Amino acid sequence: MDKAVVVIDMLNEFVYGKLGGERSRSVIPCIERLLDKARAKGIPVIYVTDAHEEDDLELEVWGEHAMKGTEDADIIPELEPLPGEIVLEKSTYFSFHDTGLDEILTDMGVKEVILCGLLTDICIKLAAAEAFVRNYSIVVPKGCVNSISQEAHEGALKEMADLYHAKIIDLEQVIN
Repeated sequence: MDKAVVVIDMLNEFVYGKLGGERSRSVIPCIERLLDKARAKGIPVIYVTDAHEEDDLELEVWGEHAMKGTEDADIIPELEPLPGEIVLEKSTYFSFHDTGLDEILTDMGVKEVILCGLLTDICIKLAAAEAFVRNYSIVVPKGCVNSISQEAHEGALKEMADLYHAKIIDLEQVIN
């Protein structure tokens, strides 16, 4: 399969915890539909999740969050991985950095990544940048990503389209 869905940071902390909120919860139905469609077509689903240690620099910016091994760092129950699906942990904003994601995608023969999750202007945008410099095509279903503010969300979508040639499209256009 030349496509893969990459689900980023759909964690208890970012959806239901101190860093969560209605904007984060709003993407759940779209991601559920995306995963159902992908799985039905045999498209691999890979999860990349924040899992911090006490000395991670990111904690200086956001405070303690998504600490490795805690319930806060678990994927939300609504989007729980199926048996055999890959879950990678990251300690930075970057989904490709020290996670093995690129190697996994390469081994699978993936040419196009479908990015979904949180936050549009941080981890999603940076994953798009990382994918772009590795020559992946990038698709971002509009309803499957969100950010803390509408302005940040829309700015990041525009930046991904302009700088990384990401296709920012409706879910119905993603997997036919």
